This record gives sequence, structure tokens and C-alpha cells, in this order.
Amino acid sequence: MNIAVAAPARTRGRPRGNPPIRESLVVAARELFLERGYRATTLRAVAGAAGVDPALIAYHFGSKKGLFADVMQFQCATALSVDEVLGGDPATLPGRLIDAVTDLWEDADFRRLSTRGETAAEVVREYLEQELLGPLVEFLGGPDATARATAVVTVLGGIIYTRYLNPLPTPAALTPAETRAALTPAVRAALAPRRR
Repeated sequence: MNIAVAAPARTRGRPRGNPPIRESLVVAARELFLERGYRATTLRAVAGAAGVDPALIAYHFGSKKGLFADVMQFQCATALSVDEVLGGDPATLPGRLIDAVTDLWEDADFRRLSTRGETAAEVVREYLEQELLGPLVEFLGGPDATARATAVVTVLGGIIYTRYLNPLPTPAALTPAETRAALTPAVRAALAPRRR
């Protein structure tokens, strides 16, 4: 006897059992953005893939742009773990910072997501300011910590801009290892305490 069991109908509102809705929406959206691109991905498709009511996207993210920003933030946080980068030998911190940035941007999925122009640039800017600059200031400590951290983030932002967002021929032609060799002295100088 072959008895087909009907799938339970999706209900409106929050799914029962309070699953991690926000996370499931980010995961579903990431897959669809990668597969279809930003324009072709609809909020209804994301909600369907996550098995939730489309209204929950507006509730959690405000808009498609807000959802995309969270997907990009998730990618950044996954690839560029600030705690891991800041841990370890202080002498090798400049190289670890450059490696974290180039590892993130050399990732094919991240590069595909980052082609969303101004939206991607906004997310990267927010990530550098909120998730890297603040922890770096705290890590460095001292009266000149903000100036030093700002100098470091400026160098890292320069790598992102000249290699990936608006590539210049020379920086874009460098391998990640060559980028690290060329810019480690600049990051090391930026990290150095200022003389009074």
C-alpha cells in the first residue's frame, strides 16, 4: 500500500517551536543570491526556501537591501573572524590582518555577492567600522589607539578598493602573498605606537 503523506501546510507568522528564523532566512537568501543574483532573487522565494511567511523578512530585515546586508555581514564575519586575527603573536598581526582581508575577498562566493555595487560597498564600510575598527582600538589600547586603528583600517580598505571593488591594474595583478609582502610594512607602521 502506497500512502502519500501530504506536507504540512505552511502557516502564517512565526513557525512553531521558535526556530532560528533570522538565521534560516540569511542562509536561504545567501544561496538564492548566489544562484540567481540580487535582482532575480525575490523575497517570496527567500521566504519559501526558508519555510516562513514573507512578512517575516520585513520584520527581521526591513527590506531586500537589509536582508542582503545581513548576508554580506554573515560572509564577512565567517571569513574574517576578528577575534582569531587579533589573537596570537603581535609580531605577525600585520600579516594576519592582510591575509584575513585577501582571504575574504579571494573567496569566489563572496566576490559574487560583492558585485552588488553600492549595497556591497555600504556593507563592507559598516563592517570595517563596526566590526574591525572598534575591536582593534580596544585591542591596541592607549591614548593613540584610535589613530593607529584608523590607519590600519585605511590600509585594509585601500586593499579592498584597489584590488576588488574598483581594481587598479597593478594592485589587482598582485597575488595575495605579494600583496601581503608589499603592504605588511605599512600595516606594521600603522600599528606602531606614536612617539610623543
